[in-house]
Amino acid sequence: MSKREFKLTGWHVLGCLVLFFGAVIGVDTVFTVMAVRSHPGETSATAYEDGLAYNRTLEQHAAQAALGWTATAAAVEPGVVTVRVRDADGRPLTALKLTGTLRRPATDAGSHEVVFQRDGDGGYRGEAPKVKGAWDLTFVARDAHGHVFQAERRLLWP
Repeated sequence: MSKREFKLTGWHVLGCLVLFFGAVIGVDTVFTVMAVRSHPGETSATAYEDGLAYNRTLEQHAAQAALGWTATAAAVEPGVVTVRVRDADGRPLTALKLTGTLRRPATDAGSHEVVFQRDGDGGYRGEAPKVKGAWDLTFVARDAHGHVFQAERRLLWP
């Protein structure tokens, strides 16, 4: 039996091109679908409105910086938070209304609202359910003149 010699024809070249580009397009399609399903790219449903409101946010930050207030927060015992707010001269501000929220750093599940009461030490004490581990405290302090101070602190409970 004699062996036939292979000849490369136009059909062979066409078949190779179709297989090559078909494989590339198929793999690209699979990766694109996986990427869109895992993260669609939308971080806010109201991105345009958020952008318009950003100037107000910058104004609020500038007004807060002009106050010169500083704040510290501490996790003193399980479920108890203390906050101290001081004016630009370092004096404690004792006539504020403070509200806050404790949230887990990695998730919004299990957040707790915290209402603060003045303590006898020139600070504010708030209680939350018995919490353990790392929590982010976001609090807002308001005085009688309408000044607003917002801050966020990471707290750790054993």
